Amino acid sequence: MIEIPVDLKKIDKKTKDHEIAEAVMSCRKTAAELVAENRHIDAMERTVEGLRTLREFSSYSDHEFRALLVGLLFDLSEIHFQLKDYKQSEKELETLFKVLENLIKEDADRFGKYHVLAMELSTRILRSRKKTLELLVKQQINAGALYDKVNSGVSAATDRLIDSLRNVGELLASTGDYRAALKFYSEAIKLSKKRAGKVTRREVKMTIEMAKIMMRVSQMRPRAKRLLEAVLPHAIALETIELEEDILALIEIIDTDSRNESTWKAFLHKVQKQSKKLINKKETDQ
Repeated sequence: MIEIPVDLKKIDKKTKDHEIAEAVMSCRKTAAELVAENRHIDAMERTVEGLRTLREFSSYSDHEFRALLVGLLFDLSEIHFQLKDYKQSEKELETLFKVLENLIKEDADRFGKYHVLAMELSTRILRSRKKTLELLVKQQINAGALYDKVNSGVSAATDRLIDSLRNVGELLASTGDYRAALKFYSEAIKLSKKRAGKVTRREVKMTIEMAKIMMRVSQMRPRAKRLLEAVLPHAIALETIELEEDILALIEIIDTDSRNESTWKAFLHKVQKQSKKLINKKETDQ
């Protein structure tokens, strides 16, 4: 997680802005701690909360406000990268580049280095996507061979086939082919349930992974929420605390997204508009 210094002394302590800045910095700190513990879903929930809080800041042209925004966008892109959602990570990077583009024109000394770091993350995403595509071809061939063995009556191949189908689904999701990924996950869960004869930790985990993919398609978020709510009692019954926490965090993210999606777009539009006004004024004054 990238450290971006924020000068709280430049924000009047008596204003609500100071309180908002402290709250956002606290969200970032907690998210960094959660990432260190590999709790990326919880970290994402904290980052989304930070963005929601930041929207209440009084001045979108304030440099400390935008330093906080840059930090949160970096966090969100990095978390999605760690979750292997490269397509979403790229989308957040595009937004970050737009914000940085104007900031560099205003204060290159302070914000220029973050543009370089964003470029480094972009390169990492491209490399990971290339590697993912290479692995995808191998896994699809492997899944086909295992299907042949299962159909021939080799029961020991079923577990390996389930893992292979899940891997193909994960790789497809990483490339951005979400709908194809869901088909592979669905087949893996179906086979796994049939083999186990009941819902085990394995099926719960794969169902959560499937819901995460659905969440990446806005029209499928209500379905993802229903799926998570359906699997939550199984996670509780199995006493899998970490999976239960993941489910609750994902439901919270879905609820927040559905409430704030249009507001978030309007917020970014206002930030960009305010930045352009400042740059135009600066150029006119010169």
